[in-house]
Amino acid sequence: MNDNNQERDVYVAIADPTRRKVLRLLADAEELPLYEITAQFQMGRTAVSKHLAILKEAGLVADRKVGRETRYRLNAAPLREIKDWVTFYEKFWKDKVVLLKKLLEEE
Repeated sequence: MNDNNQERDVYVAIADPTRRKVLRLLADAEELPLYEITAQFQMGRTAVSKHLAILKEAGLVADRKVGRETRYRLNAAPLREIKDWVTFYEKFWKDKVVLLKKLLEEE
């Protein structure tokens, strides 16, 4: 299966710590040009661009051209899928702990 022809999974996109840091940077700003994002990392512009491309394919980042410069901004909507997944398991484990506590108190 060719990854280039399909939308990337949001979980795959945020699996990398560099991409999570990029998302954090974009969350703290309305939008940032590539050179400002690159300045936050010890890697080249091409490597940062590849990370941004993965985030864009997952729908987490949008870009726009301003003259010769590309500016990026966060689209946090796809992160709701992760929030919903985590919320389900938070409730699951809270319920299990309550059940365990009840069983231990009965003994």
